[in-house]
Parts: sequence; C-alpha cells; structure tokens
Amino acid sequence: MRFEMKKLFLSGCFFLLAASLYSQSPDVLQIRKYHTSHQREIMNEFVSFLSIPNIASDTSNIGRNAGFIMEMMRKREIKQVQLLSPVTTGAPPVVYGEVIVNNAFPTLIFYAHYDGQPVNPAQWAPGLEPFVPRMATGLIAEDGHLFLFQATESSYNSEWRIYARGVSDDKAGVVAILNAYDAIVKSGLKPSYNIKFFFEGEEEAGSPHLNEILEKYSSLLQSDLWIICDGPVHQSGRKQVVFGVRGDAHLDLTVYASKRPLHSGHYGNWAPSPAMMLVKLLSSMKDERGKVMVKGFYDDVVPLAAAEKKALKEMPQVDEQMKKELGIRWNEMPGKTLGESINLPSLNINGMQSGNVGKMASNQIPSTATAVLDLRLVPGNDWQKQQQKVIDHIRRQGYYVTDHEPTDEERSRYNKIIKVIAGTDGYNAQRTSMDLALAKTVIKAVKNTTTDQVVLMPTMGGSLPLFLIEKYLKAKTITVPIANHDNNQHAENENLRLLNLWNGIETMAALMLMER
Repeated sequence: MRFEMKKLFLSGCFFLLAASLYSQSPDVLQIRKYHTSHQREIMNEFVSFLSIPNIASDTSNIGRNAGFIMEMMRKREIKQVQLLSPVTTGAPPVVYGEVIVNNAFPTLIFYAHYDGQPVNPAQWAPGLEPFVPRMATGLIAEDGHLFLFQATESSYNSEWRIYARGVSDDKAGVVAILNAYDAIVKSGLKPSYNIKFFFEGEEEAGSPHLNEILEKYSSLLQSDLWIICDGPVHQSGRKQVVFGVRGDAHLDLTVYASKRPLHSGHYGNWAPSPAMMLVKLLSSMKDERGKVMVKGFYDDVVPLAAAEKKALKEMPQVDEQMKKELGIRWNEMPGKTLGESINLPSLNINGMQSGNVGKMASNQIPSTATAVLDLRLVPGNDWQKQQQKVIDHIRRQGYYVTDHEPTDEERSRYNKIIKVIAGTDGYNAQRTSMDLALAKTVIKAVKNTTTDQVVLMPTMGGSLPLFLIEKYLKAKTITVPIANHDNNQHAENENLRLLNLWNGIETMAALMLMER
C-alpha cells in the first residue's frame, strides 16, 4: 500500500513539474512554488476547517465555522475582519475582511460560502463520516483506497482526494481564496486591486437573508466586480469562466384520493389511485424530447448574445464522456448538447412518494401521492411567474388547486384535488456580458494559469442568488469555479481532488494580480 502511494506521489510531483515548465505567467510560477512548499500547513488548516459541521441550521457550529474563518483571515493580516449580520436575529453571518492596496485602484470582492448541504451519514461509504476528513488515492467508486490523514506529511500526490462534507462545495473556495492572498504576500508580490472577502453562511439554505446583508452593508460592499468561487470546473477537466447562473424555484405537490388507504384487491379498478393520477399529471408537463409543455414556459427567455452563442460552439463536447461516466445511453433533449441544455429553463422532479416499496411494500391504494418540482430559470424568467405557469397548467389538467388539506365539502365537489405549496425562497437568474472590458481581463488572467483551453460558459447549470448582488449593489459578477466535476456535491461521499485545490489557489491569485 505504501509503495503504491509512493508511486502516486512521484507521478503527482512529475505532473506539477511538467505543468510548471509550460506555465505562461511568472507570477503563477511564484504562487506555485509557494503552495508546493507549504502543503503541510495548507492541508492541516483545511482538515481542521472541514472537521467543523457546517449545516446552515446548526447555529452553534455555523458560529464555529465563522470564527475559524475570522482566525484564518487575521493570521494573514487581513484588515477589518468582522461579521456582517442580517437584520433577522440568529441568521448565519457573512465573514468579511478587506485589503485596501490603494484607494485609487478598482475593487474586487471574492465570494465563497462556508455552509454545506444536510447529510445522512448512513448513505456515506464504509469508512467515511461527513465531518471526519479522510484521504483516498482516487475516487473510491473507482477503487481508490482510503487512508488516514497524516498531519506530518510535507507534500501530497495531486491525484489524491479528500472526502468530507463541504470539501468541494464550498470550503475549498474559502481556502483557495485565502491561501491565494497568503501566497501573493509571502512571495513578495502585490495585488493589483483592492480586495474584499465575503464568505456567506447560508447559501445551501437558499440565501434567505442575503438581501438583508447586501442592503444593510451596501456602502461597505461597493466594488467593481465580484469573483464567485463556487461550483466545478468543466467536465473536460479544463478551467472555466462562467458569466451567469440559473435561478431556482420549487413547488410541492400533493394529490388526494380516498381519505384512507384501501385494500388494492377489494378496491382496485374502482377507487382512484393518487400515484397514477400524479404520474399522469407529471407526464403532461414534458414531451418525449424534453420540451416543457407548460404554456409560456420559454416565452420570457432572453436570447443569447453573439459572444455567448460563439462560446457554446467552442466549448469542448463532453456528452459522450458523461453518458459513459453516468451509465446512461441517451439525453433528455436530443440534438442539444449539455451546454445548450443548461442554458434553457428546466422542470425536474426532485422526488416522488406514495405508499411504500421494497420490504415495506403492501397491497394498498395509498390515499395521497406527493412530488417536489425543481424549476431552474434563465435570464428573462421571473421565478414567481414561472411557478404560476406550472400551477395554471395543473388547473388546465382538470385539478382543483388548494393550499390546504381538502375539506369534506371540497372532496364532494371535485374529482381531482391537489395541494400546491409554492416555495417562497426562489430567485431569478443572472448573467454578465462577456463583452465587458473587465470580463475580458478576467478571461486573460485565467488563461495565464494554464496551457489548456479555458472554457467560457454563458450560464452554469447550478444556481446562486447572484441577481441580488446586481439588484442591491448594481455590481457585476463572474464565477470562476475550482472543484472537480465528479465531486459528489450535495450528495454522499463529497470529495475534492487535490490538484483542483492547488490549481484553484493559482487561479484566485492570478485574479488578484491581473492587470488593471
């Protein structure tokens, strides 16, 4: 085992050496030299950070996370380190700090979030616990071997992975940003911009209080551009610069039939099945080619600009790679690539339930059937209007729509009854023009860190409430993600490939050093 890890370590060192020989930027070489020689300190700090549970609803541990980040920032002599608290008492704070190089310089705000998705430890692989970071020689799903983290290690193979909740989404972003600044200072370099740090504590909960913070601290948060460090690099492994994110909204559906579960032998073929009713309703929402059949679903979409269409055409095509990786033979929208598909609004089923399955299955007709719909939005869509379009579609299918458990009187009047609860924490999409001068500067800076093609993405598939930054601060945002695409974010066995962390430090540093 140790011999195998030694071989992997040597191959990782060779990879880093080869990459350094071809780097186009002298500054990046200095940053690489720094992080290569300080891997022990970086990893020890990272593992300590990952060991603190970070579910947004866990107030005590969220406070511990915020305190840990503040200490990380003070250790790096970042100024004005403080918590930005929303008006709502008890909501997770933003951790803020700043480095004012020259008052005449433009200002960049670097964003990442420190909270993570809820966890079910029972779903994690044997030997893994969400908040006990473990190392592996590769993906454990592909026979990577787990081993204990050693605090005394001086260097790490770049292909090793670290497993923990939040490791890729998005504590890696916090660590990459702060170590990028650290590397700049300790390499004798100087940022080209004034820098502000903004680390949010409830992004995975939908950022319900972000608007309060942006409004309350609007004067403190003035800037020329926000750099968002969240999400994965392109599926091809290449770095990418993302100019927009999709919006998000949800609907909870409950279809009602009999007031109590019924014996499927005594009442089958007679009593309506809520599960069958729900399946038919959901199937009416999409055709065989993945097109959403809800009236007006695409009407508000803002067409892509010429530069955005060009970027989609030049994007590396990974559809066949991803089909093989995911074990699927077809994609939902034939004739459209993955990149094209995620630049359209979507309607997905997050989950369905009616009765029991497996060992708990019984011969019954359940009394209800439920589903959760996830609506992803692109620029032009309004999240509440998009919800209403789906509700109107449901009514056109003959349903009586209510927001409460049906009464006996309602049951006697209507054949088809559904309760619809529209989520109140939705938000719109946001997109920044690729033609902005500062956008072109960002692209150039990222290109200077790699000899590979840098992928330009008009809109990423995931969602962030970046429209709030435009709304309250009139500021533009550009997302520069660093995590590996197969990181299992939001699911069990979340992981980060170490090379992505090292590359992320270099990328964030390059942005802090980019030309004005």
